[in-house]
Amino acid sequence: MYCKKLSRLVLRVSCLKPTSVIGGPLTSAYRTVFSWTAVCQQRSLRLQRSALMEKDQRAVPCQTSLRSVSQTTVDPDELRRFQSLANKWWDEQGEFAALHAMNDLRVPFIRDNLLNVHRGRQTGKPLAGLKILDVGCGGGLLTEPLGRLGASILGIDPVAESIGTAQLHSSYDPDLRHRVSYRACSLEELNADGPEGAEGAEGAEGAETAAEGAGQFDAVVASEVVEHLADLETFAYCCSLVLKPGGSLFITTLNKTNLSWLLGIVVAENVLRIVPAGTHEWEKFISPEDLERLLESNGFSVQSVKGMLYNPITGAWSWTNSTAINYALHAVKLSDYPPVQANESSPHPEDPTAAQSGSTHS
Repeated sequence: MYCKKLSRLVLRVSCLKPTSVIGGPLTSAYRTVFSWTAVCQQRSLRLQRSALMEKDQRAVPCQTSLRSVSQTTVDPDELRRFQSLANKWWDEQGEFAALHAMNDLRVPFIRDNLLNVHRGRQTGKPLAGLKILDVGCGGGLLTEPLGRLGASILGIDPVAESIGTAQLHSSYDPDLRHRVSYRACSLEELNADGPEGAEGAEGAEGAETAAEGAGQFDAVVASEVVEHLADLETFAYCCSLVLKPGGSLFITTLNKTNLSWLLGIVVAENVLRIVPAGTHEWEKFISPEDLERLLESNGFSVQSVKGMLYNPITGAWSWTNSTAINYALHAVKLSDYPPVQANESSPHPEDPTAAQSGSTHS
């Protein structure tokens, strides 16, 4: 009986005409966003053509992993969906408003956990000297603030239009030009290219400092990304490859619960229109327990999991004891992973040089 009442209530709420929670009358600042969007569109069209041509010329099979990574993390449907939104990343009142607000939690979460691992950092630029990979960076909403904290950071995304938006936006900040670089590629493509992966990043000095191939990053960030991927096993394995021993992995995503379906999809997408309809698929959500098991099987040790809660009225995020909807996770790569395995391209497992390298990466 109560289930029927709840179903009728959800149906009734979803049929209501949504009220505007975020936004309002078109102010001059809001009109500026639309002019910015037009600039991004022109820039993205040019970059898309050149990026596609470059990708075709550079495509090579993955040869750096100790096992065959035949799957791809890229979902074609997700790719098309984010291509249509690529010019809207920096509209703080638009479709990505909640992600802009999430920086109030995720930036300190990443900073503080890295400072716990890497002691003795300078006050002004606490992440100086650290190399970070931002997977699924989109328009650079999280990449830029991490760069301002001093990190050398490479943002990657398979949507070339989003990378164009990120490059254009960061180019206006002189403080970011030698710290932040971008490349239009997937995580497995970055692994395949190895040290040459930095060549696709904009800015020679930024490329040299931000990406030097597999096993060179102090941290990998994947914020609001894993719920859009086609293959999480490939994602977890590739993350372990690009990280240094003891490196950190940061993930924010949605739990797979009835409450996350109701609030994260029905309410957020269809009632309040906080995010575009169709952005999320509940089947791709993953619980903290399942994510921890996946990461542990790929050489990670989960250090902390914290619940996150979004208030659509205030547009603010806060930490909560419940992980039923959104959560943030910090894991550390174990120093002895991945183990040495014998294959055609790797040294014999009994060779002492193979035991010292632990990987075919350089």
